[in-house]
Amino acid sequence: MNRDHEEIKEAGWRFDNSYKKLPEIFYSMTDPTPVKQPEMVIFNVDYGKELGLDVEALQSQNGAAMLAGNKIPEGAIPIAQAYAGHQFGHFTMLGDGRAVLLGEHITLSGHRFDIQLKGSGRTPYSRGGDGRAALGPMLREYVISEAMYGLGVPTTRSLAVVSTGEPVYRESPLPGAVLTRVAASHIRVGTFQFAAKWAKLEGLKALADYTWERHFKNAEAEDNRYLSLLREVTSRQARLIAKWQLIGFIHGVMNTDNMAVSGETIDYGPCAFMDAYDPATVFSSIDAQGRYAYGNQPAIAQWNLTRFAETLLPLISNEQEKAKKQAMDVLEGFGPKFRSEWLSGMRSKLGLIGEETEDELLIGDLLSMMKENKADFTNTFRALTLEQFEALSMNSISVFEEWKKRWKKRQEHNQGTQKKQQDLMKKSNPAVIPRNHRVEEALSAASESGDLEVLKGLMDVLKDPFAYSPAQEEYAEVPNLSGCKYQTFCGT
Repeated sequence: MNRDHEEIKEAGWRFDNSYKKLPEIFYSMTDPTPVKQPEMVIFNVDYGKELGLDVEALQSQNGAAMLAGNKIPEGAIPIAQAYAGHQFGHFTMLGDGRAVLLGEHITLSGHRFDIQLKGSGRTPYSRGGDGRAALGPMLREYVISEAMYGLGVPTTRSLAVVSTGEPVYRESPLPGAVLTRVAASHIRVGTFQFAAKWAKLEGLKALADYTWERHFKNAEAEDNRYLSLLREVTSRQARLIAKWQLIGFIHGVMNTDNMAVSGETIDYGPCAFMDAYDPATVFSSIDAQGRYAYGNQPAIAQWNLTRFAETLLPLISNEQEKAKKQAMDVLEGFGPKFRSEWLSGMRSKLGLIGEETEDELLIGDLLSMMKENKADFTNTFRALTLEQFEALSMNSISVFEEWKKRWKKRQEHNQGTQKKQQDLMKKSNPAVIPRNHRVEEALSAASESGDLEVLKGLMDVLKDPFAYSPAQEEYAEVPNLSGCKYQTFCGT
């Protein structure tokens, strides 16, 4: 480990390093690799204040140097975390190949957050990679993660992106950058898979106990803590995936190493938002078989949770068959939990208060019409919210007219005023999302010409996607779908 880095004491950091108390097999001591010329590209002032940091200090040259990895904050002990994972169904050893965890920042209110530098150089887990990241993908994660936060989806957050003054070489030379990612933790399903295969039983137990104390100690525990852990992780993932489905978000690479046990969305690589509604939608260039298509996300989440459950079996019970039975009982609860969360969300999107048996058919018929007519997912619900039916491509067909009559009749059963109904819809249906073409426009301007105004304009309208403000009108426009099929890439 290189200890030539200058330590800085300013900026309001309050670091702890509890993860480092786990057995050494779970991490490697790794300093970030210094860069040539760190410059602040974008800094999340509001979030920095929320974390209790000195935002002026962090936006200075010293602050940029720290967030690039050239200087180490006082109290930080940088490590790279080890983990494994099923990538497109194939198990492999992984780990932080281009990221370093500085430690855990403790806010004044006592909340604990991982502070990670992504793109900070080679680690023992780089597997031949350069450990660096390009500016475009780091800005992409900044934009999408903050947009997801605005949309009310549990997510890792982004504090800053710093350019390095050095190129990274992919298909062509690209400007390099480091992202500061903030997370409840970076413990993944893949972390438990690593522990189950390469750590001793004591190491697996230490990880499980640490995870429970860090994320679930206030949850209602059963006699069997490890069964409770499985239940809590399963419940959080059901809620998370339901939220993805309700906004048309496609993660793109739901490998087990990209599922955080905290229930946050993590690793924004080839992610995107669906325009025309179709459950088979795939954007990722590497997902040739559609494994991680929009409509497959709930099933893949349950598959990943099954892999998680397998790691916990020795802790759940010494009797293998008993452990399997208990774990399966918990896993079988994922489907009903997801369905309940999704149905509740869909009722809110349609302004339906309470529950009635016809609701599922009403929702299903709308989605079928949307798919058949290639209706835009976000703007369909936006138009229904504002009752701008003329904006819908389906408005001219008789089957939609019949559906609309059923919908209006169902709304008449609501226990509340029409204003309460519309307020519910406005809170549930974003006026704007990070449209793929808008994100690409902003990233291109920033990466190719250093123009950040396009990106800042996009971030301004995404800060409160439920505002229904005049400024959001332009950003709600649907792209021309006649062009080439949109694809996303991992950015590695």
